[in-house]
Amino acid sequence: MLAGKCYCGAVHYEVADSFLYALNCHCSNCRRTTGSAFKPIAGIERGKLTVTQGRDGLMIYGEPDQNNTHCRACGSLLFSVVRNGAYVHVAMGTLVDDPTIRPTEHIFVGSKAPWYTIADDLPQYEEFPG
Repeated sequence: MLAGKCYCGAVHYEVADSFLYALNCHCSNCRRTTGSAFKPIAGIERGKLTVTQGRDGLMIYGEPDQNNTHCRACGSLLFSVVRNGAYVHVAMGTLVDDPTIRPTEHIFVGSKAPWYTIADDLPQYEEFPG
């Protein structure tokens, strides 16, 4: 299991190191939720992530089966519930432990920040690859 937490340490979670995919999302929503050029995410089945501390300190923006889950105290985006509630996209920057997976592609580069230049050789997709 991997540990993760928010900036202030009020919320902790654990997640299995069995991510199905990892990618860098450049969509405008991910940029706004992180305040960064893109959001590195790792996808996994929802049942493989458990909030271990601070559940009452969560701020959930969105619906139960499609949302962004933040720490209410510091605002850190911890994970997003996606795909009709079946999966979570863990914000990789909140992981304390080093996962075995690494991002393999860039998605939504058609709407990436114009001031950011992608400088690696990972595949780039205008939207979500089909």
